[in-house]
Amino acid sequence: MRRPMQMALAALAALLLVTSVVLFQQNRKTTADLTEVKAAEQSARSNYAEAFNAIAEIQDSLNAISISTGNVKLQAQTSEAGVRLTEPTRREALESIAQLGASIQRTKEKIGELEERLKKTGNKVAALQKMVAVLKENVAGKEQQISQLSTQVESLQGQVTTLQTTVADNQTQLQAKDQALEDRRRELATVSYVIGNKKTLSEQGLIVAKGGVLGLGKTVELSGNYNENLFTNIDTDQETVIPTTADKIEKVKVLSPQPPTSYQLTMDGNQVAIHIVDAKEFRKVKHLVVITT
Repeated sequence: MRRPMQMALAALAALLLVTSVVLFQQNRKTTADLTEVKAAEQSARSNYAEAFNAIAEIQDSLNAISISTGNVKLQAQTSEAGVRLTEPTRREALESIAQLGASIQRTKEKIGELEERLKKTGNKVAALQKMVAVLKENVAGKEQQISQLSTQVESLQGQVTTLQTTVADNQTQLQAKDQALEDRRRELATVSYVIGNKKTLSEQGLIVAKGGVLGLGKTVELSGNYNENLFTNIDTDQETVIPTTADKIEKVKVLSPQPPTSYQLTMDGNQVAIHIVDAKEFRKVKHLVVITT
């Protein structure tokens, strides 16, 4: 009776030992699994935090990309020649657009890196995926705005080129009008004069002797035949003194019908000079003929 009891106790002890070993091993496995789960959870939390920080950084970069016509200097400049987009301004605008494009390209690369990281870590949290999708939409919007800005720059340049052409044409027309006005002013202000003695003027056909008896008492008159090559032009708006070679006032006689009040004969040093005192009246007669003795 005693022996069977001992055997039963031994068997029970063996069973307890085996059960203890099994439980111990199960406990170790459970502990290891728990540690692994905690590590995986911690890794997932870390990956989520990194992904969230990366998204925030990318969003900040997008917010820093301010796209507007003011930033790329699209305003045309105004000058006396009209409205124009200067070449330095156009170059600055294109450089600004290029810088914006480079910033967007860097942002797209960051988004690509973020997607690759999420793919490798198996992090497919819906919230993160939605954030990444929003980032892509924002980038696409910025790219579209840059494209529109580039089009605006080229369009404005085209408009400015047209304006510059119009302004150039207007300037040409104004210059032509100014030249025509100047030619007209000079024509109105110009008087042609010739000065010489009786013999010279007669030989030139500018004067004739009329009247008298037997060659005596003839008077000298203008012939009315004017050879322009014999005359010298003077712009009475610019010059008001006509010098002669006579040394005495009484040796000078104005034969042409200039109003007497429009000029004076005065001595300039040792020579007589005709001083124009009323240019408007003086130039009513376009040819001045002066005889000296």
